[in-house]
Amino acid sequence: MTSPLENLCGPGKPLSKEPPDAREFAGLKRSALARLKDAGNPDNSLESRFDLAYNAAHALCLAALRWHGYRSGNRYIVFQVLPHTLGLGPEVWRVLAKCHEIRNLGEYEGDLNVDDRIVSDLIVACGKVCTQLDALQ
Repeated sequence: MTSPLENLCGPGKPLSKEPPDAREFAGLKRSALARLKDAGNPDNSLESRFDLAYNAAHALCLAALRWHGYRSGNRYIVFQVLPHTLGLGPEVWRVLAKCHEIRNLGEYEGDLNVDDRIVSDLIVACGKVCTQLDALQ
């Protein structure tokens, strides 16, 4: 039986198979944890905290995808496949997907509209991703 991740591989599809790389995995995780720590610092601006937490989330989710032997062709897919990479449900990936939309508005339209609640929810979601990522090892 073909896995859901395998079904997303092929020409014109968002994933490609690539052997896992322990060094890459460790680097993604290390970078994510440093960013996540800084995202929790209330002395940083809210926008910086959001940016740090979003990039931490992306790195953590990418690390999970890489652990399973896949590489992403776009940023968003790493959040969408969380049920298959880490067994996480919509309470996590929907927060991350929403933050991806916010990030894109900020990056491409100059409209970064964040508040304390979304940054807090993003940091909590990252914590859940971290917990599941640690269980992979």
